Amino acid sequence: MAILILVIEDDEILQQTLTYNLEREGYAVISAKDGTKGLDLAQTQKPDLIILDVMLPQLDGLSVCRILRRQMDVPIIMLTARSSEVDKIVGLDSGADDYITKPFGLGEFLARVRVALRRKATAPVDHLESGDLSLDLIGHKAYKNGQLLDLSFKEFALLAELIRNEGVVLSRDLLLTKIWGYDYQGESRTVDVHIRWLREKIEADPSAPKYITTVRGIGYRFEQ
Repeated sequence: MAILILVIEDDEILQQTLTYNLEREGYAVISAKDGTKGLDLAQTQKPDLIILDVMLPQLDGLSVCRILRRQMDVPIIMLTARSSEVDKIVGLDSGADDYITKPFGLGEFLARVRVALRRKATAPVDHLESGDLSLDLIGHKAYKNGQLLDLSFKEFALLAELIRNEGVVLSRDLLLTKIWGYDYQGESRTVDVHIRWLREKIEADPSAPKYITTVRGIGYRFEQ
C-alpha cells in the first residue's frame, strides 16, 4: 500500500506542484485548500504525513496542527512565507515536526519528506488502539470509550501483548513467558485467571467475549 500524504495548501499552483512531484516519487496524495477541509481529511483518511500551510482560510494551519497533535501522532511539515525565528518557534511549539520557509526547492522539500517518514518508521510505539480500547504504554493506562480502566500491572501487560498480536493465536505458554518471565515457576492456569479478570473489565458480556476469544487447547486470540 502506497504511503498517503495529505497536502493542505490554499495556493492552487503550489498545491498542484507538490502533488505532482510527490506522486512522481510514488506517494499517494490527497489535498485540501482550507484548514477545515484539511482537518476533516486528516481525521478520516489517517495519512502517513501532512504538509500543512500556516496561512489558510477558515482555520489556520497552527490551529489545525494543535488539534491534530491532540488526536494523532502523524508527522507534520509546516509551510510558511514567514522566516523569522519567532514564527518557526511558534510553528514547532504547535506540534510541527519540521518547518519549511517559502520559497523552497523541490529537492529540499522531498528530502524533508523522506526524513519525516523515516523518523515515523523508527519511532517507538507508545500507544495502542483497537476498537473502543486505547492503551497509553508510557503512562501505563488503559481506556475503554475514553474511560480509565482499573487494570493491574499484569492485566495491562497481557492486554497490550494481545492487542499487538491482534488476530494471532497466542499460546498460554507463550503468554506466560512474555508476561511473567522465563523463570516463572507457576502454572499456565495463571494466564486463564488473568484473562478472566481482564474480560470482566473490558467485555460488555464476559461470558460471551467480543475481544478475547479462547482457542481450545491452545490459548487466546484478540479480535476487534
